[in-house]
Amino acid sequence: MASFIIEGGHKLKGEIVPQGAKNEALQVICATVLTDEAVTIKNIPDILDVNNLIQLMMDMGVKVSKNGADTYTFQADNIDMKYPESDDFLTKCTKLRGSIMLVGPLVARFGKAITPKPGGDKIGRRRLDTHFLGIEALGAEFKYEKTRGIYKINAKELNGCRMLLDEASVTGTANIIMAAVLAKGKTVIYNAACEPYIQQLCRMLNGMGAKISGIASNLLTIEGVKTLKGTTHTILPDMIEVGSFIGMAAMTASEITIKNVSYENLGIIPQSFRRLGIKLEQCNDDIVVPEQHNYQIESFIDGSIMTIADAPWPGLTPDLLSVMLVVATQANGSVLIHQKMFESRLFFVDKLIDMGAQIILCDPHRAVVIGHNHRMQLMGGNMTSPDIRAGIALLIAAMSADGTSRIHNIEQIDRGYQNIEQRLNGIGARITRI
Repeated sequence: MASFIIEGGHKLKGEIVPQGAKNEALQVICATVLTDEAVTIKNIPDILDVNNLIQLMMDMGVKVSKNGADTYTFQADNIDMKYPESDDFLTKCTKLRGSIMLVGPLVARFGKAITPKPGGDKIGRRRLDTHFLGIEALGAEFKYEKTRGIYKINAKELNGCRMLLDEASVTGTANIIMAAVLAKGKTVIYNAACEPYIQQLCRMLNGMGAKISGIASNLLTIEGVKTLKGTTHTILPDMIEVGSFIGMAAMTASEITIKNVSYENLGIIPQSFRRLGIKLEQCNDDIVVPEQHNYQIESFIDGSIMTIADAPWPGLTPDLLSVMLVVATQANGSVLIHQKMFESRLFFVDKLIDMGAQIILCDPHRAVVIGHNHRMQLMGGNMTSPDIRAGIALLIAAMSADGTSRIHNIEQIDRGYQNIEQRLNGIGARITRI
């Protein structure tokens, strides 16, 4: 198990470019299974979860060629449908939550799929009901084999229908869309997730010959087609990494420029950081975060304490709440961080408390942060990364801390952040991987 040694207290200076979006990459790579023609995808991040998915695709028989540092071509013209029944496939899927999005494409094109309960971050209950109920409504049958702990999905034919999703699940919506594009007739999905990455998936599928309308709304209409063709697609910058870099600049009182952020697709993220008092400027498609030694948390109009909460798009993504909680520890003022969507994502705050942060964990979903206003640095500590987003939050805390910190289990960070220590060291951080 690898670790980071972080020498805290160093300012950052310079420019940094966000990687391609992890969450979009997992969706669009799975979508290449929907056609036997070549699909080229650009700006793929070199991170553990994505690399594991690419390897899984290759093991299934998908031809994968690397055309550049971040560009791959996928051609699923000779898939071995016996492999998804193997123990090797099922073992790999249990370690990769994104593998669940292979169900929709496999059922749509081949009429069957097998999946175990997928893995990923241990951040509380992450149910699959939306995936299964949506694909079931299209005509698939699900059976659970208790002895192997797997779901078997079969469909003689998928037919379009109207459905109202019980939650606006991003991966659930993606799975249903990918199943519906090859179903007979019209599918109408209400309460669909509409994050930029879902929009990107829909645009890529339309480029392959699908007929999806209502993109960027929560009401999608899909006219099924018989086959899809190849296409070329470019992945958006990762909004979570953009937010992480904003947090790093604020916590270390540094001036940095975040390049090519696709500002129009960041939604409420810049506004949310401004609510914590952080100044940031849009310069063309870049974000400039100036050096700032004090930032004042806003209060609501009636003077009550500010609440930062996650919500389905266009609300604030839950993936950034861990970062915003850390940033608040050095703000002037208090804020309630309300993590509504996952019940275990705030459990890393005990490590911040050990570093000297003033945080009251109210319950699994809520924490009150009383900021130090940079009058007192956090102290370096010894900690373990429980998940991707807590891992990067702890890294940000360590970069701002007085002294040296050690973070174990950094494979969790590697799952979502590409060569993170090299890129941060390039702008002034002192991080060593051991």
